[in-house]
Amino acid sequence: MTSQEPLELPMVAIIGRPNVGKSTLLNRIVGRREAIVEEKPGVTRDRKEVVADWQGRSFRLVDTGGWMPGGDALDEKVSRQSEKAIAEADAVIMVVDVTTGVTEEDARVAELLRGSPKPVLVVANKVDDASHEALIWEFLSLGLGNPWPVTALHGLGTGDLLDELVAALPEPEGDATNADDLVAGATGEDKVFSVALVGRPNVGKSTLFNRLIGEDRSVVHDMPGTTRDAIDTVIETDDGPIRFVDTAGMRRKARIEEGTEYYSFVRALQAVDNSDVALLVIDATEGVTHQDQRLAERIDAAGCPIVVLLNKWELLDTDARTAVTYEVGQKLAFLGESEVIRISALTGKNVHRLMPALADAITAYHRRVPTRRVNEVVSLAQSAQPAPHGARILYATQGATDPPTFTLFANKELPATYLRYIERKLREAFDLGATPIKLRVRQRSN
Repeated sequence: MTSQEPLELPMVAIIGRPNVGKSTLLNRIVGRREAIVEEKPGVTRDRKEVVADWQGRSFRLVDTGGWMPGGDALDEKVSRQSEKAIAEADAVIMVVDVTTGVTEEDARVAELLRGSPKPVLVVANKVDDASHEALIWEFLSLGLGNPWPVTALHGLGTGDLLDELVAALPEPEGDATNADDLVAGATGEDKVFSVALVGRPNVGKSTLFNRLIGEDRSVVHDMPGTTRDAIDTVIETDDGPIRFVDTAGMRRKARIEEGTEYYSFVRALQAVDNSDVALLVIDATEGVTHQDQRLAERIDAAGCPIVVLLNKWELLDTDARTAVTYEVGQKLAFLGESEVIRISALTGKNVHRLMPALADAITAYHRRVPTRRVNEVVSLAQSAQPAPHGARILYATQGATDPPTFTLFANKELPATYLRYIERKLREAFDLGATPIKLRVRQRSN
């Protein structure tokens, strides 16, 4: 991991009770819709971390679920995530709603923050006009200094807020001095190997995610749909840094409601498209369902290699294990040589087998093949199965790694089916396993 990783950037936690506009403020600061926003409380449950930049200063911005201690079991877990964010942050933004005034929950959040030595900025959100601006002074009673009036939805007042925020932040650690370099490193442009955890709701993705990264980063609860956004963490391993991305459970489109669940589905698909390997988590106690098949097809179509994880394996007897193993072979046969690992995310059984599988994928991800060998394989493949309509690959070379990218110079257009054939031959010849391969075709005259 380089000195330009996001771990070197100062961190700002956005804290507050539910439905005061924390996620809207995060989206406004970063200038894009990173966090899911909907007009009902409790949409954000996990910590969502992104990189923001203001006037040349880069920092990590962490959106949290509403702080709701004393609620049910899920509320308590969400609140603990907020408290962790406060403990790790270099500065805190406490968001309040000027239209409702100071509530009991606001006062409890403020009491928690008054004990922190870190800079705290109170943001009075939803100040849409002058009449609302006069109401902000009620929040002086929180004992955290003057409130900053903003309208996160429209951006009013956010510039002044950010000026004050970056002035309160410590200088970033490490050797990088250029803000663009810091943002590039923090957003993953340094080619950090990315692994997405994908599956239906409530199959154990977040439990596995927490076990892999070694902390309770995602909220785990026995309620389907607890994870609403894609949550990612970079960890150091013996094979270099790996980014693990926990995604929301994906259901059939016909069963996806508008609003929060729709955007959760979109974010999960984006995480798959941006990942180098997908871990397809299947509940072994339910077997391979129709939806598991559809998810596998969607991931395969994205060109993302898959490792199949049969979770909750410890709950199956011998006959059930035999039946599930048969189902995988029958219903997921189109995944070819994808590795299948039987695990228990809850107890950790066999989870250690996952890292060697990823290590093999990472090795293949960085592999470079001599041009002579590439052309030998392509020539043999064409001799065994010529392309239709007189098409022919005249020359081939590997142009890049991370992932392996091959450029094919052809005399005319090559059908997609033939490109898949060539990809399979390259994968077999160079032991590329399940790592993604990119093929670029350039046409030139014979």
